[in-house]
Amino acid sequence: MSDSRSTGISVWGRIADYLFGRNSLIGIASLMLLVISGYATWSGMADFIIGVSTSPATSHGREIVHGLSVSNDILVIAVVVALTFLMWLALRETFGYKRSIGERLITFPLYIFLALWSIGFGYGFWWSLIAGEEATRTSLAALQEDARDAGNAVAARLDAVKSQLDNVVSWSESQMSREETSGGSCGRSSGAGRGPLYNARLSVRNGVASLRDGIQRAWLEPVQADIQLLQQSAANLSGDTIEARQREFETRASQVRSRAKNIAARSNELGQSTAAEMRALANVVDTAPGKAGFSCYDPTLAQRLRQAADQAAEPAELKLRAAIFTEGPAGVANAIKNLWANIGAYGGSLASYVTSGGAVTPSRTTGGEPITGRDLIALMATLGIDFGLFALTALNPPSTPPARHMPTAAVVRQIRQAMSTAIARIPGGDAEKNLEWVRRHFIHHNKASYFIIPNLYSCDPANEDESARALAMNQLAGVYDDLDLIRWPRKRSWRHPFQKNELAMLKAEEDELSDTDLTQIRKKHLERLEKQGIDVSDAQSKAFQEARPLRNHGLFSKAERALTIAGWSEGARRDIEIFRVVDKEGLTPLLMVLNEPFGDVTEASGGTGPEGAADVAGA
Repeated sequence: MSDSRSTGISVWGRIADYLFGRNSLIGIASLMLLVISGYATWSGMADFIIGVSTSPATSHGREIVHGLSVSNDILVIAVVVALTFLMWLALRETFGYKRSIGERLITFPLYIFLALWSIGFGYGFWWSLIAGEEATRTSLAALQEDARDAGNAVAARLDAVKSQLDNVVSWSESQMSREETSGGSCGRSSGAGRGPLYNARLSVRNGVASLRDGIQRAWLEPVQADIQLLQQSAANLSGDTIEARQREFETRASQVRSRAKNIAARSNELGQSTAAEMRALANVVDTAPGKAGFSCYDPTLAQRLRQAADQAAEPAELKLRAAIFTEGPAGVANAIKNLWANIGAYGGSLASYVTSGGAVTPSRTTGGEPITGRDLIALMATLGIDFGLFALTALNPPSTPPARHMPTAAVVRQIRQAMSTAIARIPGGDAEKNLEWVRRHFIHHNKASYFIIPNLYSCDPANEDESARALAMNQLAGVYDDLDLIRWPRKRSWRHPFQKNELAMLKAEEDELSDTDLTQIRKKHLERLEKQGIDVSDAQSKAFQEARPLRNHGLFSKAERALTIAGWSEGARRDIEIFRVVDKEGLTPLLMVLNEPFGDVTEASGGTGPEGAADVAGA
């Protein structure tokens, strides 16, 4: 009873671990992030297509064949699902168990490309959701502010012109009073009283006063009225749908622009006409006595009139920022274009935003628009999703290595036939012992397997059996090389300057001291014991004290010992040939065949006699 109860608890524990274990939770979180990323990408891509399209018909669909069409919504969903799945697959393959460097160098750039694609369209979705409505109000408010600033600048210039004309009127009245009381104000001798020169003074004074009153009535007051209308307009929009809000936005923006343009046009038109009248008056009072058209000569008045005319004729310049509706598809399209056009500015602002603890730096886009905190929050939202997928995959990568293809039957048959032929030509011993003898020529060193044979020339010519064995092994190596099962160690050449010289590296290993030699470690231990007064005079301790450091025994040393085990003579062991066994998709078919029982090796060739050799020759 207790056993069954404990078994039941164990089963429920396994179920709970399966449902709520680390791997399961990471998988569920990854799935959630994939869904959010896919939805944000789909929404951004769909709105981008609608936002940049110029024809309503583009959103209906696309005809595949005659009479069969697929809507753009279905097409976008299919594309987003496929590319999102491919992004996730490329990320998993990048961190997968036992993936080669070449495979990772292919899948990781693919993931980066697809992640940037996802981030771009996802940013449009998040930005429209977080900052779209506020950006619309800000854009309209900025246009109204620019229009009010332009109107105020025009009004200020009008006030300056009016002030100058007030000074001109005051000057004219003072000179008119002088002409009446003492005379001589028009550039020639005259007596007091209201004569022709006084009348000329009066005419000039009335003309300037009339210009001043005209500026106040026909120029300054209408401009101030238009400015008040601009100040009264609100930036808030009403409307239940995106289309209604966009229509109202465009209407208000058009009204603001038209009022600002009317102010500037009226100012320029009246300024030119008023300036012309003031210059005409200046010409009248600038005519010296004795010249045609003389009425009253006053160069100071003429100078002041021309200065006022120049200021009145100065054209009004409008600098209005673009008002952009940033809600719905149009806002998504605009956000995506801004992100790709200013990716450097957005990246720098995001880094400053994160490192400063949320303080928005005064960065601007290439168009002069400020990068606000909402822009950076939207970018962080879309980056957070893809970074979350990256982190979860890195924490829980696929633990199953990729499936490898077994060598083809033709390759296995050729290997068996070659081995059967070589075994048949080895003198002495039965075939099974000869196969075991062939296996002794394979060794492992530093993550690779090697096929070791003596140099054919170095074998003892007086020993016919050794010469025959050497010739058989040489021919077997040739067959293996033809089948691309083994290869010679690579060397650096002028064609491949960055290729490692494997043979030189293997030689260098033989010149080093052994890293695993225990001699120095034991000597230091014995020295510590002697300092502590412990007797270390036994034979084993003396052997370590008198021992010399060992040389590193690399591949060549292992190869020499393997040939010794295989029974080769000293001359054959001094001159060896080393071939690296080629890895075929994680498999070494040569070693796989070597590990088979003897009967499996020889059955494909029909035995180890001359018939088998004939099969190899035919192959």
